[in-house]
Amino acid sequence: MSRVSAPCLLDRWTEENNAIVDKWKQHRDRGDAVTREQGLTLLKCCYVESHKLLQKIQGVLAVPAHVQLELTVVYNCCLFSFSQTQLTEAEHLLTHSLERALGAVGCDRPPPNPPVFWCMVLKSLGSTPSLRSCALHLLCLSWALWLSTCRLGHIQELQEELQSLSEGLGAVEVAVERSAVRPAVLVHPRDLKDLLLICTVIAQGAELLCEGRCSEALTVLQRDPSPLAPRELLAQIHTLIGLCLSRTGRPHSAMQCYRKALETDVRCVCALHQSILVYRQLGNTQAEIQALRLLHSVLMMPPATQPAVAPPIICPASLLPGQSLSSLLIVPSPLSVLHSLAQKCVLHGSVSEGVEHYLDLLAALQSDHQLSQGFSEAPSLPRLPELYLEAGSSLLTAQRPTDCLALCDEVISTTLELLPERLLLEEPMEASVPGSPDKLGLGQDRLGVVLWSGAAYLLQGHCYSHLKDWKQAVTHYTRCINLLMKVSVKQKGEYSAWPLEHMSIDVVCLLICVSGGCLDVCWCCVAGCVKLELGVRTLQRLKGMALAGRGISFTHRDQKRESLRDLQLSLQAAPGNYRIKLSLCRLVSSK
Repeated sequence: MSRVSAPCLLDRWTEENNAIVDKWKQHRDRGDAVTREQGLTLLKCCYVESHKLLQKIQGVLAVPAHVQLELTVVYNCCLFSFSQTQLTEAEHLLTHSLERALGAVGCDRPPPNPPVFWCMVLKSLGSTPSLRSCALHLLCLSWALWLSTCRLGHIQELQEELQSLSEGLGAVEVAVERSAVRPAVLVHPRDLKDLLLICTVIAQGAELLCEGRCSEALTVLQRDPSPLAPRELLAQIHTLIGLCLSRTGRPHSAMQCYRKALETDVRCVCALHQSILVYRQLGNTQAEIQALRLLHSVLMMPPATQPAVAPPIICPASLLPGQSLSSLLIVPSPLSVLHSLAQKCVLHGSVSEGVEHYLDLLAALQSDHQLSQGFSEAPSLPRLPELYLEAGSSLLTAQRPTDCLALCDEVISTTLELLPERLLLEEPMEASVPGSPDKLGLGQDRLGVVLWSGAAYLLQGHCYSHLKDWKQAVTHYTRCINLLMKVSVKQKGEYSAWPLEHMSIDVVCLLICVSGGCLDVCWCCVAGCVKLELGVRTLQRLKGMALAGRGISFTHRDQKRESLRDLQLSLQAAPGNYRIKLSLCRLVSSK
């Protein structure tokens, strides 16, 4: 290439770069005058045009006069690649162009290690203000790529260089400003740097929090953010600080942070969800129920319509893809919230409201065609038979035994063909060994089916007891007992060998008082037993309640001998129930 044509070519390429940038900025400034689809189409067009321009520039030998233009075009190209989620392509373009720039100024090819690579780049290109400016622009871009690919270690290693980035950008801007025509940039690095700073704080804080290093996370998250930071990100910082405080035993301080998050961004439903957990921890049930109502209503609102304009070149969501942050800011599904609300209402006095929530939940699942699958919509929800049983229990508590009978019939008909003829379970005395026969898999599933059906018969027995139909009550209690008797437990040692702390139950225990308060019925998530030993304990408990219910029904039928037998067997199956002991004492004293 001749010396005369080189400046002309350089000017032509600069004008072409500036035309692409101006085209995008004009569209951005028009706002609602164009549709989102038009904006995305233009973004794709600019992406293609910028890459074609870069191919022209890199089609000739790299010379010092071209380096500033090439690095600026690379900066814009990588931003367009970023908008198209072509992160690998952007990283390759950036590395290749910097190697060409170093070669043009007579430097050796740097090693691939990012800290060493960037130290060499900044040292080699730093003597020329225009090239140092381009190098700092691309360092911002590398920072964005590391955030988007969750490589926080690289950011930590170059922390000193990144912290001095703002000072460096300000210094080189003064020197470069005196030059005549400059290639335009798509996003000013100062604006990009502010976004990267707050996203880095969030990403680092979230990772430390997930590792259990709450004090370190709190130190990172309490750095003063830019006042121009997006409200969404400021709300996330308040929420994460609240999580740190909650996990270090300061729930009231955590609540203040969650309030700040909601004041900053009313769409921060994660802060509302976390406040519910704090209310639960503090035992403030009424506040928890109110917050659950609010969260459910917010989640049920139609999603906000997408803005008419195209999204920004780099949005915060693309810089924060990490699993650590996602796991911390997770929000349950609307149906999971509705389930929690129904449980809380039934267990804390608002039975009628809880019943309506349960019925709404079942209707929503049926409308979504979930009934035939045996599983509910959200992983955090119990299986459908369990939901039917919970709803049935709440209906009986609300004095609606007929509706409870109908739901129990649904459970029985669903599980009828799945019931085993016999089921032999081996009571584990030690932790299961990987690769051992499936004692906690298929056996647990079969036991779950038996417990579902048995609990349904048990509830039906309670319904008939409520209706004073003692004959039908005896019939359904007997069906429950006969079904549970199909399960045999092969014991290796004493039953009490299981430590009591393994009896913790994670979901609702519904208390239903029937027969004038003579019996507390507590069925404990009968199919949701995470451990087989918990399932066996639930089996024994169901058996004890069915025997007690039948014994009381026999009492009302003046069959005192049968009643005495069943009440004694009930105490053997599930010892410790003082109401059964009281009924037994009354029966003995009346003889």
